[in-house]
Amino acid sequence: MANFAAQLSPDKKTLTVKVKLEKFDAVAVPAFKEAVDAAWVDSLSLVSLDFAQVNFVDSSGIGALLSIQKKLGPGGQPVQVIHAGAHVMEVIELLRLHRVFNINPVN
Repeated sequence: MANFAAQLSPDKKTLTVKVKLEKFDAVAVPAFKEAVDAAWVDSLSLVSLDFAQVNFVDSSGIGALLSIQKKLGPGGQPVQVIHAGAHVMEVIELLRLHRVFNINPVN
């Protein structure tokens, strides 16, 4: 799980996960899910993913984001992707998922 750093906020409502990989793909997703599951608590309402190091995402990575959104349920806020690079933004916009997630691109 060294490729993912998960931190739970003191109020246990926000989970922030730093993705320390260039590729968020089918190879990375199982370990990502394991890291998220290990830190998950039922009181979560927001999951924030730091994609500063990610420059590639495939359908498996997108599926992992969608599964987190589904797990948050109707009371949860949209999954937040921060520091999203150009390729990540292109894929998310192509799939029109910028309407589902809260995306903050690299400045």
